[in-house]
Formats: sequence, C-alpha cells, structure tokens
Amino acid sequence: MASVSRERDRARLEQELQTYEYQRLLGELQQNEPFLRQFRTWADVIVFMRNGTSTDPRKDDILRPIFEAHAEDEDPRLRAVLLAIFWPGLESIHFQKRGWDSDPRERWQNITWAFLQVLCRIDLSKRPDRLVQKVFNDTVHRLFDEYRRTWNRTNHELATDPEELNALARDTEGIDLVGIELREAQESAIQRLRKHLETGRISEADFLLLIGTRVYGKSVADYAREAGLDYQVAKKRRQRAEAVISRFEQNGASRNRLSPCGGLYPPLVGKEVNDG
Repeated sequence: MASVSRERDRARLEQELQTYEYQRLLGELQQNEPFLRQFRTWADVIVFMRNGTSTDPRKDDILRPIFEAHAEDEDPRLRAVLLAIFWPGLESIHFQKRGWDSDPRERWQNITWAFLQVLCRIDLSKRPDRLVQKVFNDTVHRLFDEYRRTWNRTNHELATDPEELNALARDTEGIDLVGIELREAQESAIQRLRKHLETGRISEADFLLLIGTRVYGKSVADYAREAGLDYQVAKKRRQRAEAVISRFEQNGASRNRLSPCGGLYPPLVGKEVNDG
C-alpha cells in the first residue's frame, strides 16, 4: 500500500498547486520570465517538465527562476512546486535503490529529505544549466551518504554491488534519471487513469485499486487485504472499472489491460486471469 499512499499524496500535492495562492506565485514569476508566460497553470509547467529528456535546455529556463526565487526567501510553496515537478524521478530513485532499504516508506522519506536538502543548496552561480541532472545526481549522492552513515553505525555491509559504488564515485553527468523506462511507463498509465477519475468515469477507490494492482503489480488479494476489502468485492470493483474504461476508449486499445509495468497486456481471449 506504500505506493498507493504515495500516489494519493502526489494527487493532493498537485491539487494544492491549483489553488489561488500557487496561481499567484506563478504569475509573480512570469513577470520577469518571458519563457514562463506560455504556461497557464503549474499543471502545464509540470506536463512540460515531465515530457522529453532531462537535457532539454528549455527545462533550465523553467528551473532557473524557481531556484533564484527560492534562494531569496526559501518560500515553501516553491519547494512544493519542485517536488511535484521531480516526483516521477524521485520514484525512479526509490525503485532503483530498493536494495539500500527494504522499508519502502522509510526509503521514500529519506529520498524526499535528501531532495529537499539539495534544493536548499543549489548555487546557480556555480551551476546555471543542466539543472535536472544536477538535482538528481546530488539527491542520489546525498541519499547514499545518509545510508552510509547508518550502515557504518550498525556495522552492516553495504547492500549494493561494486559497480554501482564505482558509478557513485564518478561524476554522473549525462545519466537521464527522468527517462527511466519503467517510471515513464508507469507515469503514462497513471495519467491515463487520472483522466478517467477526473471525468467521473471511475471513483477514487477504483483509481487507487487500478494503480495498486495494474500499475504497481500488487495482486488483488494482497491489495484487498491491506485495504480491508473483501477479495471478491475488490475483484468485481476492478472488473467494473475496467469495463467502464474499455467502453469509453474506442481506439482499439480499449480491450487491453494495464500491465504491472504500466504498459498494456494483450487482449485476454477465452481465459480468466487469476489475481490471487
């Protein structure tokens, strides 16, 4: 349920960015930044930042004024904006570094804390460009430093392979953490489901059930147990939600199912799937 809880937190964060206070914040930044004026809302900014590659120089044109403004007054709203922008990439780190910490909640807390520390230390006079890579590289390194201190205190062996340690010791410029295939696929699947949620075709309970079982690969039985639902109730709820989505989508993909990696299963013909 940790992954579903994170998705709920992200949905709440993105809803918060739609409020008047955040809209006014965007307007203030746009006064001195012509490039930002093309975006009507923070949601538009987020969509732009999550598309393409992390090396797109136009992304620096968005991040630079945000970091400049944050350096002036450390407005917590700006950290919330940056957290929403970088969320899928932080999810990528969370997946990649699961060998460092078997507790997903603790691992996520450590990642976000490392990320927030990095935001407060960005120096644009030393690094005015390639800011996406800078944020992710520094977050990974800071996270590693935090876990290394923990491992040293407990005399535990480092739970990673030597090649990964060597990679951490070298400069990691050019690694496109945002472009990790798994997270891109999951992000696409979640966005697809969110559209059905926002239009009222499925409920929030349906949305979370589909994310947990179809996007993150949890079995219906496990999801039902953790959510306090009857297995058959959860199974039927998912079937009804997918049937609604399938009826709406008329482009040929409507009969497909989301895979655990966020892609699509081929149509299921003449057989039932056992999700227990």
